[in-house]
Amino acid sequence: MKTSKAKTALPMRVKRAIEKLGADISVARRRRGITSALLAERAFVSPRTLVRAEKGDPSVSMAAYGSILFALDLTDRLASLADPAQDAVGVALEEERLPKRIRMPRGS
Repeated sequence: MKTSKAKTALPMRVKRAIEKLGADISVARRRRGITSALLAERAFVSPRTLVRAEKGDPSVSMAAYGSILFALDLTDRLASLADPAQDAVGVALEEERLPKRIRMPRGS
């Protein structure tokens, strides 16, 4: 069996984050007392895709993860993944580019 580039080319931090997402989905499903077959049906994904998602398989599509999170009523977290208001690096860079002073135009 050939290993996909999606699995081998990922930085370790990304791989761990996806694995944590999968584990968190699994915990959320079990806490709710939902079988994997029922969650797969509610999320409109195959049972195999759900198993792969719960294992943190990076080749599972973002749409599949989104559908699964929707079925678990967790889409609010998905919506805030790249929220500009939570982007500390972007805010810092923006502040760095602010002008030191503002001058009025001459001769108005």
